[in-house]
Amino acid sequence: MSHPWTPPAGRAGPRPAASRTDRTLTSAEEAVTDGEDFLHQRLCAALHDARRTDRVFADELAGRVAALVRRGGKRLRTAFVWCGWQAAGGHGDPADVLRLGAALELLQACALVHDDVMDGSPVRRGAPAVHVDFARLHRAGRTHGSPDAFATGAAILAGDLALAWADDLLTETALGSPHGRRLHHEWQAMRTEMAAGQYRDIRAQARGSSDVTEAVTVATLKSACYTVIRPLGLGAALAGADAHTLGALRSAGRCAGLAFQLRDDLLGTFGDPAHTGKPADDDLRGRKLTYLLATAARLAEASGDEQAGAVLAPGAEPRSDAGIAQMRSAMERTGARTAVSGEIARLAAASVDHFAATAAPADVVREFDALVRRAAGGAPQPAGREVL
Repeated sequence: MSHPWTPPAGRAGPRPAASRTDRTLTSAEEAVTDGEDFLHQRLCAALHDARRTDRVFADELAGRVAALVRRGGKRLRTAFVWCGWQAAGGHGDPADVLRLGAALELLQACALVHDDVMDGSPVRRGAPAVHVDFARLHRAGRTHGSPDAFATGAAILAGDLALAWADDLLTETALGSPHGRRLHHEWQAMRTEMAAGQYRDIRAQARGSSDVTEAVTVATLKSACYTVIRPLGLGAALAGADAHTLGALRSAGRCAGLAFQLRDDLLGTFGDPAHTGKPADDDLRGRKLTYLLATAARLAEASGDEQAGAVLAPGAEPRSDAGIAQMRSAMERTGARTAVSGEIARLAAASVDHFAATAAPADVVREFDALVRRAAGGAPQPAGREVL
């Protein structure tokens, strides 16, 4: 069983002061490194406050949220905030870049917890998903009722808590910024987009959709917006960006965010769970509408491959292991895997072109290019070699 994260001795305490950094953040790497330190301090403060409210709540629920956040991820959102901030001139307090990055990581934790509940995913970031861990907690204790019902309810609350922490941090940043109204607008739009994307995702799955356009809509709303588009927009708003810069950044973010999601789709089908930290068959078992699935279905129909079309068609029951293997084979045979890899490369290149249309210095454009390459990464290697 995984255990809730608790801060090392001497590092918990009251909420960190809103002190300014004593230097400018000169690279995305610095932003990520300093942002990690700030996020750690913020989690310590949040757990301190949680313990003042209720010890059981802090240990069993807030601690699990903090543990999920601490288990990592690429922290790309902080880097994209920095890129947007630099593209708009880098004006203002660098500490606010770190605050926004931390708020986005907490928002990501909310999305992951709720997404795993909706998808029934057992693993997240190389450990049991939060709802799975709560089910184990229920079974290990002298408790009554359904472990699954308890786990679902507790995980929903855990995701809500992560969202509350994220909102608190964004609000503090906006209140202290001359561009607070613009920051709030970006944040408000992003949260709505996330909810819309999640709903369109489960709706498409329930309807057995194979539509490519719908797959792009889901990927944009559910992932691209809060992974790249809005982090770039938040960073730009922090520096008071003009309309031209914001427009170019939104185009860059959409392309990069879609490339990121398409790569995630490939990893979710062909990646090695030992390296990606998540199962490689959840999307296929539930026949989730991904761009990869929609492309495979379209190519099967266009080529007259009835066997592939039948394998990829919606069914009444979750797929068996044999059925999942057939779906992977169909995606290879129709050329969908190759086609999606090509689309990832196209989107990544287009993203950098859009970003270069801002007034960002050449070194910032190069940093953005490196980030997009890291996020999109091209097609995964054969199973067992891909590293997320």
